[in-house]
Amino acid sequence: MNSLDLAFQLNGRAVKVSIAPDTLLVDLLRHVLGLKGTKIGCREGECGACTVLLDGQPVNSCILPALKVQGRSVVTIEGLTRADGSLDSLQQAFIETGAVQCGFCTPGMILNAKALLAENPKPDEAEIRRALSGVLCRCTGYQKIVQAVREAAGAAE
Repeated sequence: MNSLDLAFQLNGRAVKVSIAPDTLLVDLLRHVLGLKGTKIGCREGECGACTVLLDGQPVNSCILPALKVQGRSVVTIEGLTRADGSLDSLQQAFIETGAVQCGFCTPGMILNAKALLAENPKPDEAEIRRALSGVLCRCTGYQKIVQAVREAAGAAE
């Protein structure tokens, strides 16, 4: 199979790679670029563990052909960490509220919440739950995750 060139922004940096035409974004991120924060769960776009932000919108990278990101911007969970190494406010809120248990869904939850807060800095609980509905969690019961998003938004009671 012939390789194709792909150029895009990844976590604020220009990336150029040659990939097979059938490469999925999750495989490019994890296996070619070494970013292991994006998880592989169902490989069907159902669990949300593989969520990344594409031009600011959450997408399931396990079903997205990598070539679809040509010329676009991708943000993974690694891209939220600040240049000085400190955590994003959402990451910090997840830690402080105990919203992380096994951690498998956490990157997807945080990136979906990041997209929500970019569009609506003060969401109510129903909006938070709707934004997170595409990511399955088998450990937490979601309450502390919702609390973490509310705290990051400054909306905690």
